[in-house]
Amino acid sequence: MALIAVGLNHLTAPLDLREKVAFAPEVTPQALSDLARQPGVNEALILSTCNRTELYVDVTPGAETVPRRWLSEQHRLTEGRIDEFLYHHTDDAAVRHLFRVATGLDSMVLGEPQILGQVKDAYQAARSAGSMRAPMERLMQQTFAVAKRVRSDTRIGASPVSVAFTAVRLAERLFADISQACVLLIGAGETIELAARHLAESRARRLIVANRTLENAQALASKFGAYAIGLHDLPQHLAEADIVISSTASREPVITRLMIEDALRARRRRPMFLVDIAVPRDIAADVADLDDAYLYTIDDLKQVIDENLRSRQAAAVEAEAIIDLQVEHYQAWRRALELRNPLAGLRREAEAQRDATLAKARALLAGGRTPEQALEFLAHTLTNKLLHTPSANLREAAQRGDVELLRAAEQLFDSAPDEKGREEEAKEVKGDKVDKDA
Repeated sequence: MALIAVGLNHLTAPLDLREKVAFAPEVTPQALSDLARQPGVNEALILSTCNRTELYVDVTPGAETVPRRWLSEQHRLTEGRIDEFLYHHTDDAAVRHLFRVATGLDSMVLGEPQILGQVKDAYQAARSAGSMRAPMERLMQQTFAVAKRVRSDTRIGASPVSVAFTAVRLAERLFADISQACVLLIGAGETIELAARHLAESRARRLIVANRTLENAQALASKFGAYAIGLHDLPQHLAEADIVISSTASREPVITRLMIEDALRARRRRPMFLVDIAVPRDIAADVADLDDAYLYTIDDLKQVIDENLRSRQAAAVEAEAIIDLQVEHYQAWRRALELRNPLAGLRREAEAQRDATLAKARALLAGGRTPEQALEFLAHTLTNKLLHTPSANLREAAQRGDVELLRAAEQLFDSAPDEKGREEEAKEVKGDKVDKDA
């Protein structure tokens, strides 16, 4: 078995490609089931966020390329179209990558906490789809434990530099006095809630929350004294917004160029600042071509983010050390799990030899041999068959001086009993003789 992590993220792929390979929440269950059914795939988990799409897959030997091909086919991309943007990690490297992702070390915002919630969502989706077994279940539980330890033992989360925080800070830079601004928030998920909290702390003049489900918008708006609307009401309220921050799971833009053109006319050309942190994008890309509309995507936030990372760099070094140790712990468990397979194989082989030898002994009886002759044949043949391979391997180990294997065999087979052990063996033999004589 091999654990494979294959995917692309904000460091390896442009936004337009990340949009194409993203998995919407409503299609992920079916995608998981389909991936788990691929030849050679034992387990599967899909992690898809605004900055990454990753497959974590346990495969049999020879199936290492299946996840990559499946990802291309799933999104109807020409074979090889995404290869140059993909990273591919195996075993230790795959475990380390997942730990780094969950702790925020691989995020656009170093140490950002939202990714852990997204990893947990991916875990729950895989559990619901039945695409995980014991090895990946153990891996995910250890991932959560590692993330918790990094968060508690280091200062990786000391400074608020989440994507939501960065979007608000960018808005503050672009708008001279945010306390005089009307901010339209589109979406009702965790990122938008964090943005609303930061805006409330910055005392934005007015907050409007828009969401496809009005009840969700109202629930979020009530926390911050905001006004809630449905997405169908966006055209009537866009002109009020000095700043728009959008993060939904929509597969198509929720704001079009025409909507912004109408809003700008109603605003008499007063500028609008739009921050789109969704993947796929919520705001049509050609909005950026309009005069007085200043559109920023999630990739544009990186420059702002980089300025807020200095305080987290030392903590990241500590976090990497924790991760390295935990990778070894998980892989040791996984190796121990795989070692049970030889034991099962050994037992199957012994049972097969037993059955074959027993059948021959019965044939001897049927052919007229005495029970004593049949028993002697059974004992002699079965002993020779069971000891042949280990005896040959131990002779070779002695010839090449493999002391470790010889000592392991001595411990495994208890082949060097002490004097007390010899006495007990002698008594057992004598007792057997007395019993037979009786």
